[in-house]
Amino acid sequence: MQRGSDRLNVHRDDEMKHELKGLLRSGHPTRVEEWHDPEPAADDDPEVWSGPVGGLGSPASLERTRMELARHLSRHAFPAKPGELARALRRSNAPGTLIDAVAALPHEDRYENLQQLAEALVGGA
Repeated sequence: MQRGSDRLNVHRDDEMKHELKGLLRSGHPTRVEEWHDPEPAADDDPEVWSGPVGGLGSPASLERTRMELARHLSRHAFPAKPGELARALRRSNAPGTLIDAVAALPHEDRYENLQQLAEALVGGA
């Protein structure tokens, strides 16, 4: 008898595998009731990295931009040029808009730390 931290027994595991088989094979929800499915994102939803309230140019923008960059970049990524930082953001699965904003910075610039990069993205705030 195996004693682990499992809360479910073998029969319940098999039952759950059977329930998920259709979803795993089809690649989309297989339920008849639509209210079970999560609502997809709307086309006009605000960009995640700049936040829904007070986008670029607002007083809190520098802090939010710095926080979002810190989520995806370590201090070992610096000093670096925008192309190197954009590659590091891609590797860490950062939002596409953030990657595009970093890649659009002047290629000859070199950023020593996260604060310099955030200020360049916000516009020297």
